[in-house]
Amino acid sequence: MNQTLKRVGTLYLPVTDVERSTEWYVQKLDADLTHQDEEKAILNLADLSIFLVKSPADESANFVDAAGQERCSMTFEVDGYSALQSLRNEFLEKEVEVGEIENRGHAGRNFIFKDPDGNKFDVWSELSPNFKRNLFIS
Repeated sequence: MNQTLKRVGTLYLPVTDVERSTEWYVQKLDADLTHQDEEKAILNLADLSIFLVKSPADESANFVDAAGQERCSMTFEVDGYSALQSLRNEFLEKEVEVGEIENRGHAGRNFIFKDPDGNKFDVWSELSPNFKRNLFIS
């Protein structure tokens, strides 16, 4: 194989109400709306294209691990612990459902937040080494 995957381009998320979810992502997460119809919305957020796709109420992007714990399938990154604290406080002010900042036994700290349909997302206080290298961040 001569080619390699370069990046994640699009994330598809199940939502019950496209209009309500679109408003939430734009207002709470500052996503940019590029398209919306009755069945889907396309947003730009964190250098990623996110499709909100109308789905039944029992769908979510979450999964259950071997220990029976519900997990999220995606992590956002911020640059440092103070940025993590600041973002969490901003989410609280915007009435986003957020968890506590956690120490999971590795570098950095994390917290979880949820969208109106219960899709869970992780936020990590450490930028990935490749991202830092590509942006010449030391």
